[in-house]
Amino acid sequence: MQCTDKIRLTEYIEKNMTERRKVHIYAVAEEAKKLAQRYGADMEKAEIAALFHDLFRGMPIKKINEYVKQLGLDDYYLDNANLAHGKIAALIMERDYQIKDHDMLNAVRYHTTGRVNMSKLEKIIYLADAIEPNRNYAGIEHIRNVADQDLEQACLLSLKHSIQFIKDKGSLLDRDTVMARDSLIEEINNNKKGEEA
Repeated sequence: MQCTDKIRLTEYIEKNMTERRKVHIYAVAEEAKKLAQRYGADMEKAEIAALFHDLFRGMPIKKINEYVKQLGLDDYYLDNANLAHGKIAALIMERDYQIKDHDMLNAVRYHTTGRVNMSKLEKIIYLADAIEPNRNYAGIEHIRNVADQDLEQACLLSLKHSIQFIKDKGSLLDRDTVMARDSLIEEINNNKKGEEA
């Protein structure tokens, strides 16, 4: 991504986001850079993906639905800003900012739900969004502590928390989230077997 594009992106954030959303986006970007440094990922890619991740969050549902139709997303995402906003952001990254890096696009696309076989960058964006310093929910300190030691375990804890939270609220639980949890459990178990061998 060119420097001018990053300026254009931050200008868009400054102009279009609420103060609360701006604080969150910038906090996720900082957290993503820290996690990227800690786990040997590209810090710039992590920062850019984090800046994009909530670009369409907080948008009126009518506008979200327009994007869903215009961008050819499945009708499943109509009237569901929580699940649609990441998918829209990834498509806009590619279309309007010419970002073709699949890892970055997927990190934004799946930052809400996670998915099967998440890459390191995807885990970093997912986790940064969940644990940035302004977040406050039961169990977050434990997830933050684990995030300092083990990226996969921290992601798994966060996914389990999300699944429970969504079930308790009676909201729609996306299949990707359940599959992401199961995939991470398998990955962690395989890593343990590899260490023991």
